[in-house]
Amino acid sequence: IVKNNLFETPYLFQLIQEQSGAQWKEMYQVYNMGHRLEFYLKEADAAGIIEIAKSFGIEAKIIGYVEEAEGESVELHTTYGNFEYRS
Repeated sequence: IVKNNLFETPYLFQLIQEQSGAQWKEMYQVYNMGHRLEFYLKEADAAGIIEIAKSFGIEAKIIGYVEEAEGESVELHTTYGNFEYRS
């Protein structure tokens, strides 16, 4: 899983990071960093889901993609760096 179009990090998480001194990689591992529910579906179906969310006043967008790989991992491309998590 590659997440390369994340939502902007809410100030609350920036404040937690500053006060705790935690590394950003740990912050993304421990907190949701402002991300809510994620759907994994075909890209062609995403527009319909995004429109439904908008009809309820919920901001939604495509935040990444799934690619074939050896093993399971999540790769994040963030304002604070790129991080990889492996299971």
